[in-house]
Amino acid sequence: MAANPSFDIVSKVDRQEVDNALRQAEKELTTRFDFRGTGAEISWSGEEAISVQAETEERVRAALEVFKEKLIKRNISLKSLDAGDPRSSGKIFKIDAKVVQGIDQEKAKAISKKIRDEGPKGVQAQIQGDQLRVTGKKKDDLQAVIALLKAEDFDVALQFTNYK
Repeated sequence: MAANPSFDIVSKVDRQEVDNALRQAEKELTTRFDFRGTGAEISWSGEEAISVQAETEERVRAALEVFKEKLIKRNISLKSLDAGDPRSSGKIFKIDAKVVQGIDQEKAKAISKKIRDEGPKGVQAQIQGDQLRVTGKKKDDLQAVIALLKAEDFDVALQFTNYK
């Protein structure tokens, strides 16, 4: 007898796409007239961390917006970018942002509870580290769960993989 149909709920970001968006934003900051002479820069400051800086709070916020536009164009959800508030560091303002991956335990429990409470009967969700595995008797039930989760906002970018 075949195993029940299942799929995984993950929150992953393609690092190469984020890097491409960062490079595009970097290039735009050097060529745009309104950023000339403002010291606006954007760069990686670690494995998953991004640093944005400029001479004024307004320009650093605008530089972050340029980066967000590039992420959207590359189909990366802004829910996977955790940007802080601008802070003064000497003569420049900085914003530290982080690329968020994986589903934390609290959000995983909330998603699992949502599936139990409102999903079709016989569908189960198991938390496996930073992702969830959803199994059910019928593929139609799994489709219903995907639709249910897409309609809800869990403040995390969800992708549905390994649908079998």
